[in-house]
Amino acid sequence: MEINSFVIVSLATPKEKIWGQLIALDAAGVTVRGMDLGSFDDFLRQILAQEESTVGLAFVFYPMHRVERIARDESNGAIPSLADRFRQKVGLSIQEYLGIENTVDGRL
Repeated sequence: MEINSFVIVSLATPKEKIWGQLIALDAAGVTVRGMDLGSFDDFLRQILAQEESTVGLAFVFYPMHRVERIARDESNGAIPSLADRFRQKVGLSIQEYLGIENTVDGRL
């Protein structure tokens, strides 16, 4: 996993899935600038409606004992990644929207 790539972190106890920008990953845990995966569609809707208060992305540390899996947010055949869905709906990449200059492989 590359720092600044967009990932989906699967957590245990309680079960959660977090989508966001990977900030740090080490033996202690993972830091993500993200949101609960279930809030992604609300996030898009609020941006498109230009609502003043949006769900937004939070900087959160998750200890490694809670982390079950970390997967890169990638397209799979005809199924677009969440970052691709964001670009399709909003017209900007998530990196452009958030002002992130360091992208991985010139994308995501």
